[in-house]
Amino acid sequence: MSNRSISWAAALRDLKSDRTVRSAVREERLRTSAGLRGACLLPMSAWRGSSSRRYVVVIQPLDTVDLVADDPAVVLAVARDAQGQASIVAVRACDPGDPGFLGWLAACATLGARELHAYRLAGKRAERHAIAADLGGPALSAAMGVA
Repeated sequence: MSNRSISWAAALRDLKSDRTVRSAVREERLRTSAGLRGACLLPMSAWRGSSSRRYVVVIQPLDTVDLVADDPAVVLAVARDAQGQASIVAVRACDPGDPGFLGWLAACATLGARELHAYRLAGKRAERHAIAADLGGPALSAAMGVA
């Protein structure tokens, strides 16, 4: 048995500094349900916005051109590094049948996106735009020259 003493002040300071190092907007991987019988095998993840709200998303391949054909969504174009860490390339609040989606998708591909993460629980247009802003959308989309 160890009689090691812990400096609680140092431990709390380390926790606070760890919180400042992490990005405000970040992915929080979900546990898989692959081992469950009868479970649907949708690849899912979650993103924490700068407001600390959590958004559960379905992961789609980048070439899913009909992603918003029928239903509205907040779509994140995501790139992953060699360690599997995700970063948002761009965010778009999409209405059903969004006419600019394919152009946005092509621009995201040239910027290194390899996945689309779709959040579908926002029914109203204003709510989708607020979520896109919470995930860092307007600055990224404006920089790309697309709305």
